[in-house]
Amino acid sequence: MLGGLTGLTDPKGSDWGERMLNTVASQTIRHLFSMSESVEVFVRCYPSSKLLQGSIDSFKMNGRGLVIRKDFAVEEMSFETDAVAIDFGSVLSGKLSLKQPTQAVAQVILSEAGINQAFGAELVKKRLLNLSEPALTEISGGELVSFTAVQIQLLPGNRLHLVATADLNNGELIPLSMTLGIGIEKRRRVSFKDPRIELEQVPEAQREISQNLSIALVGILDNMVDLDRFDLDGVKMRLNRLETEGQRLIFSGYAEIERIPKSG
Repeated sequence: MLGGLTGLTDPKGSDWGERMLNTVASQTIRHLFSMSESVEVFVRCYPSSKLLQGSIDSFKMNGRGLVIRKDFAVEEMSFETDAVAIDFGSVLSGKLSLKQPTQAVAQVILSEAGINQAFGAELVKKRLLNLSEPALTEISGGELVSFTAVQIQLLPGNRLHLVATADLNNGELIPLSMTLGIGIEKRRRVSFKDPRIELEQVPEAQREISQNLSIALVGILDNMVDLDRFDLDGVKMRLNRLETEGQRLIFSGYAEIERIPKSG
């Protein structure tokens, strides 16, 4: 790796340290994602000689077209740290290690298409298929319940429209349709609330069970998106706010970074 930094390590250049750290940090962060369209790192360290003591003023990362754990698409992600103490020796060996924990202001943007794609991920499907919880089987008359063909459309005002199919494992398919609000609970969980069930397009004989299963699905979703389940090793994400904007869902918050994770 050090050989690959030829031309960046000339201490006569006023920004040699920043350029070297940009290279190492970009490669380190890129490896956290299954795929990435672009990952750019901008380091602020003045004067550059401070890097020799492992001190930098801040660094900022912008990423586009990212994929986490092979299934979860992120349209954009950015963060900017406070002052950071790093191990300069690790940089010379092509790695990035923190001497002490730091915090970063973070923003994550998900697309409507990316969210819908995530409903096909194994991690999500296992929470939606062949469910046998007593509250569900009581609604379904003892049958296992699977929620399939889940699709969302983002709406203004932090709401979304959701359609799905409830498969009762006996050949009966129940259409579900609703709008619901989304928010943040305890800075780590995305909550789904205030469902408004739509029954106009549901056959009259299925309307009662469609309403009950719709409410049950909201409860499942409300307990599904907890950031503690998705944290990278050494990085804890916390959310301050979210908002829907066209076909994008924008999260803003911060990351507590104890160490640079090895992989996503």
